[in-house]
Amino acid sequence: MTRPPRKPITLKELAHLLELSPATVSRIVNGQAERYRIATETSKRVLEAAEQHGYKANSVARSLREKRTYTVGVIVPEISEGYSTSVLGGIEDELLKDDFFYFVVSHRHRPDLLAGYPRLLLARSVEGIIAIDTYLEIPLHVPQVVVSGHHRREGVISIELDHDHAAQLALSHLKSLGHRHIAFIKGQAFSSDTEVRWQSIVKVAQSLELPIDPNLVVQLERPEPGPGPGEEVTRQLLQRNVPFTAIFAFNDVTAMGAILALREAGKRVPRDVSVLGFDDVLAASTNNPPLTTIHQPLRAMGQAAASTLLGLIRGDLPQPHPDVITVHPRLVVRKSTAHVPAES
Repeated sequence: MTRPPRKPITLKELAHLLELSPATVSRIVNGQAERYRIATETSKRVLEAAEQHGYKANSVARSLREKRTYTVGVIVPEISEGYSTSVLGGIEDELLKDDFFYFVVSHRHRPDLLAGYPRLLLARSVEGIIAIDTYLEIPLHVPQVVVSGHHRREGVISIELDHDHAAQLALSHLKSLGHRHIAFIKGQAFSSDTEVRWQSIVKVAQSLELPIDPNLVVQLERPEPGPGPGEEVTRQLLQRNVPFTAIFAFNDVTAMGAILALREAGKRVPRDVSVLGFDDVLAASTNNPPLTTIHQPLRAMGQAAASTLLGLIRGDLPQPHPDVITVHPRLVVRKSTAHVPAES
């Protein structure tokens, strides 16, 4: 004779069995023991009892009971290896600590998607929105945090890199190696970092007495990810027949494309031309040659964005809270930069 399935134990029953408060048991089974500084022994006892008695946290029931979704929306330009995925990893780190879910949408710089996705996320009852390298024009009635926003809007907190410091690190490094004829690859016009970073480069170059030749400045145009756009503009630089001994690229993927184009033209990196990237994505250390780059703490920026958004949602963010949270870069020297050739 088949025995009827055992009725799952409830949270209150589990708490009564363990002689603990339901709140303590709930925090442990929902992965929040560390946040609430619950003793490791207590957590272990609760989790073992939950396993033994077949108790599982019911996030759907919690949402219905509290009339909340525990969900946020994340808007990115695209999902590809590098910038966005690193920031998303940090966002996920923080959201999981509070048992939050998230939807991710990528707009590919299409105006219709930029206008429609925020409304779509709001229709899904998200409690907040994080926008990565994306400017949202329409007003939203939920808390918002932007990563690399650079557009000041009341009530919106922006997580931003110190671009002045980044430019100082990069150009001081190249100058220390003897480079004065430096080519620059600017980002695409649609990137929120492009103009801010370029203004910092111009300012720091002046302070270091490094000339910027307009003939050695190119801008990425094609929107697709990968090294292709960097290869294209580096070929343009080479066709101008203006000598240069170093390239400072907008990001690491562009720097990788620049190296491919230089190699195609018979130039060796770094013996003939040094190449310096930006971001320090995972592939930067395994590139041939490994990239010297400006490390942008992308994962930490994602963590800061998520923790700030959760603070806004809970209403426990210290007041007055800042409009901008600044993070700091560092220089990572690898093998794609070297002293300027003696004959240059």
